[in-house]
Amino acid sequence: MAQQENVPNKPVHLMYLCGGVVLFYLTQWTVDWLWGYFSTPPRELYVTLGSMLVTLVAGVVLYRHDRVHTLANEVASELGKVTWPTAKEVRAATIVVIVMSIIAAVILFAFDFVWSNLTELVYG
Repeated sequence: MAQQENVPNKPVHLMYLCGGVVLFYLTQWTVDWLWGYFSTPPRELYVTLGSMLVTLVAGVVLYRHDRVHTLANEVASELGKVTWPTAKEVRAATIVVIVMSIIAAVILFAFDFVWSNLTELVYG
């Protein structure tokens, strides 16, 4: 495997870990649902162990695959270049979203109130 220099390994490993957890639960739920749909579901232990095995094999295969590993390294390095907003900017944007949602709710309430009264007058 061709490793690049100055590659952030912690984010790459975190991506693989999160992907493994998601794959584990998706596999577990899918096997449980499919098997339970066609026949009586097996014991939960067997489904969990099978899902763990599938996830472990998929994780090792993908980790050792050069193209996938290179892609994960590139994604991690690009995310390192992102300028993330400060807490103050996030707070200000959140307040703007909340205020605009309240204003939109009030406007929709007014339109609904007027429309319902208008239809009540017309249809009696």
